[in-house]
Amino acid sequence: MRRILLLITDLEIGGTPTVVRELALRLRAARACEVEVACLKGFGPVATQLQNAGVKVKALTAVTLIDLPAVVIELRQYVRERNIDTVLSFLIHANTVAAVASRGMPGVRWLQSIQTTQPTPRWHWWLQRIVQLAAEKVVVPSESVAAVARDWADVPAEKIVVIPNAVDLSDRGTGGSPVVADHGRPARATKVGFIGRLDPIKRVPDLVAAVEQLLHAVTLDIYGEGPARRAIETTIERFSMTDRTTMHGAIASPAEALKQIDCLVLPSAAEGFGLVLIEAMAAGVPVVATNVAGIRDVVRDEQTGLLVPAADVASLSAAIDRLLTDQPLRDRLIVAARRDVLARFTWDRVLPMYESLLQVGDHGRS
Repeated sequence: MRRILLLITDLEIGGTPTVVRELALRLRAARACEVEVACLKGFGPVATQLQNAGVKVKALTAVTLIDLPAVVIELRQYVRERNIDTVLSFLIHANTVAAVASRGMPGVRWLQSIQTTQPTPRWHWWLQRIVQLAAEKVVVPSESVAAVARDWADVPAEKIVVIPNAVDLSDRGTGGSPVVADHGRPARATKVGFIGRLDPIKRVPDLVAAVEQLLHAVTLDIYGEGPARRAIETTIERFSMTDRTTMHGAIASPAEALKQIDCLVLPSAAEGFGLVLIEAMAAGVPVVATNVAGIRDVVRDEQTGLLVPAADVASLSAAIDRLLTDQPLRDRLIVAARRDVLARFTWDRVLPMYESLLQVGDHGRS
């Protein structure tokens, strides 16, 4: 039976840690292999979730670049002691540690994953160009990430494997739907939501400005934490949006938040995929997002959601208003989005792709 280690930079709340958690749990449930998870930094909430589910988690506790040699040695020892035969690393820092650790370790498969289309910092892509040489395959979640992996990191096309992110439809409810009054305006307060890490690349201040332009019956709920929090709070104050905006902080899962909002907005300048989009679409919550790499692989404009140019507050505001006031459009998007998620982004479809890559279950030796 294969012994697989999933290696990631951290296990805080976020899209890629969620992918790692779900992949570990589903491989384990399928009895396809023995799977463990390691992170470069200390334990986060996702590590606790994994441990509570019975998955072994190892924290390598790297803090700075000075720790790199010690972390590499610790990873090599761990792979040997646990008889790991396959290491799949996620994100540039973990990919780098795995690449260095792979030297002189025959018999172990080293796979990497790139999950972003964010152009900066450029040194990430320069470093990825080097470390990908140590990988047998490089997994990406979308064709957009495949393109940047080829163009910015010189990953050969034959080395790239596209495996989309996935969502579990079994426990998804139906999102809210505002009552529409005369002239197409909502008859009650409508909740617009953002769920994700508060990073500058997400451009949440654009969403604050866009909602400010809408009728006052619309409120904004922001779920998440991150380095852009202060900039968002400053924007809220500048636009006098304090009474209409709630900052909820970090949440363990988007499921509960999705039950509270009437539409999800992702105004990012760049995404590798946008996992929260398919989570919303699966839950019956319509989405508005930016027409950028990664997102346009997930949301089909005017078919499963509405897409607008990045950094265009006026267009973002108009799309949100249209979604909230045009009930036939809203209903059509909800139905089509859930159907599309079912066709492309469920674990029933995605897990066999990982099993094939990892050579486990019916796709390899057991």
